[in-house]
Amino acid sequence: MAARVARSVGQGALVVDFALYLHALHWSAIHIGGLYSVSLLVGALATLIVGPLSDRFGAKRFLLGYEGIQIGATIIALSTAQPVWLSLAAILGAFGRGANGGAGPFAPAEQSWMSRSVSHKQWGQIFHLNTSAGLTGMAVGALLATLPGLLNGVLPGPEAYRSLFIIVLLGSLFCLFFLLRARESSLSAEGIDQDTAPATKLESPEIIADKPSSVGRVLLRFGAINALNGLGIGMVGPLMAYWFHLRFGVGPAAIGAAMALAFFSAALMSLLGLRLTRRFGMVGTVTRMRLLGLIMMLALPFAPVFWLAMLLYIFRAALNQGSIGSRQALFLGLVGKDKRGLAATVNSLSLQAPRAIGPSIAGLFFEAEMLVTPFLLAVALQGMYLILFRQFFSKQKQ
Repeated sequence: MAARVARSVGQGALVVDFALYLHALHWSAIHIGGLYSVSLLVGALATLIVGPLSDRFGAKRFLLGYEGIQIGATIIALSTAQPVWLSLAAILGAFGRGANGGAGPFAPAEQSWMSRSVSHKQWGQIFHLNTSAGLTGMAVGALLATLPGLLNGVLPGPEAYRSLFIIVLLGSLFCLFFLLRARESSLSAEGIDQDTAPATKLESPEIIADKPSSVGRVLLRFGAINALNGLGIGMVGPLMAYWFHLRFGVGPAAIGAAMALAFFSAALMSLLGLRLTRRFGMVGTVTRMRLLGLIMMLALPFAPVFWLAMLLYIFRAALNQGSIGSRQALFLGLVGKDKRGLAATVNSLSLQAPRAIGPSIAGLFFEAEMLVTPFLLAVALQGMYLILFRQFFSKQKQ
């Protein structure tokens, strides 16, 4: 968790300011959206490789490799703003995408490692705490993202934004330190425990499918449903700070402070989600929180002033991201211990690949000054996802 916090600080800073940095470099909305799409697509393809291999070779070496790549990408971004090199760094380093402290395409390895480290009865608690830790780090990073606004009188526009990569570099170095000190138990040493028993209650994230053919069918259905969520997220999530700038003309100081509050609220909501799961179960908690979040998203683009839009965004972020821990525990409970890297891969790939399409579509709408349309599409897609999500887990329970 300490590694996640260190990583998330840099992510929080760039999720606020990276698109604004590109805008200051005179990139168009179409080019900004295109870069985000390519970055997300490359991450999704890398996920195909990392998740299953982490089940065989362990997660730690992959996470160490990810931090090494992140350090190299950050050094490139610190050194130059030349479009080709900056694009390469952004794709490798997943700049501006935000992942609540997750390790990008290496997140399946991280999730698999965590699930193997504790009993399945602790998954809900551990994943909620892990999400909350990442969101807290994102909040700190978003606060630091206000620095370019304060440095405008000292450094020229783009140079003020480039200073944020120092924060990303320091976060990666600290993350590398924490990972080197962490111990990973081997899968073979863990043996077979109560996780091999079939699930009887949906409120506990236990195994639902255990035969290879059954596992494949369940994961395929889950991935198809999750793709709707990914496409909906991609429509608005990655370019949210840029949208605030285009819609209200505000800069990094206002956006960073407001998004920091949103991430901090989401961290608290993730902890509250632990209490809600005891009352409503994991599926009930996810559907209730996401439904309220959808209502906030529908209202957000129609807000007439910045402060009202930010209030809606803060509540929406808290409700959506506060349910991440429950969703992670649910999908990892679909399979046995030796297939959790695969389950995490299916979850991540089915989310990230469709999500990669979203920024390009949003960029086209932004360029045409159609700032409401991406939100309406996102609400429709995530509404369908929510209905199918509940039906999917209800059938598995039966």
